Amino acid sequence: MVAQHLRAWITYRRSGDQLFYWRTKAGREVDFMVYGPDSFTALEVKRSRQVHSGDLQGLKAFQADYPEAMVALLYLGQEPLRIDGILCLPCGTFLQGVDPLQPLPMV
Repeated sequence: MVAQHLRAWITYRRSGDQLFYWRTKAGREVDFMVYGPDSFTALEVKRSRQVHSGDLQGLKAFQADYPEAMVALLYLGQEPLRIDGILCLPCGTFLQGVDPLQPLPMV
């Protein structure tokens, strides 16, 4: 569902953004990376109601390589959190905020 929303957002914006997957040789990975003229965002999606520090390892590795990028973890919980400096958003809240007239909702 996240991939579908991101693809639709990219298509409707027509800004040249692209959707990628990111993985290091060591096996760290991020589910989605949106990159374009005005976007540089990495999103990890977890099907869990709780977030643990270990869930953030891929985003931390990405952030170390690309400190200018926005990063967030989407999860099935109810509250926005910040763990180890990384934004963790309820997936439903994020998806409801995806609007092609706006940047991705990273509040």
